Amino acid sequence: MHTTPTTPVRLTAGSLTLRPWAPEDAAVLAGLYEDEAMRRWAGAPVHDEPSAARWVAEQHRGWETGERLAFAVEEASDARPVGHVVLKRPVASAAPAEVGYWTAAHARGRGVAPRALAAVADWAFAAFAREGLTRLDLLHQVDNTASCRVAEKSGFTLSGLLPAAPPDFPLDGHRHTRQAPSSA
Repeated sequence: MHTTPTTPVRLTAGSLTLRPWAPEDAAVLAGLYEDEAMRRWAGAPVHDEPSAARWVAEQHRGWETGERLAFAVEEASDARPVGHVVLKRPVASAAPAEVGYWTAAHARGRGVAPRALAAVADWAFAAFAREGLTRLDLLHQVDNTASCRVAEKSGFTLSGLLPAAPPDFPLDGHRHTRQAPSSA
């Protein structure tokens, strides 16, 4: 059971703003999922604007339960989402939390994902220290080399190999971890 309130928050990381997803983001989100790489790696059931609206509503429920704290990532020069970062908190507080992310096609290669991921990791360790959060995991398939680079740039180190677990992970995977500053 989570004891720390999970009121949606806004974070900044340089020129990036991380904020809760809003219903008006659905149209932009549906457009972002036209990218083949997004559909391959992100895996969310977004196919059109109604499915995007359902996905956004699910992100709001995640904040309400405290189990999935999702952020839309915006650049100062672009007032529409260019990425997504999520903190997945397990119900059993002894288990590590997990982070995930994606970056829109037009924003890749500009350091959006590493900056946003590092900001969420820093915030999570500060916000949930009293609940005992000492480690974050980032998981991805072995063939997603870009995720390895993002993990390293965000302070996550490769800590293990994971066997394939279809359908979510049809291939073997990597586990990257980042320790809380006081437990490093």
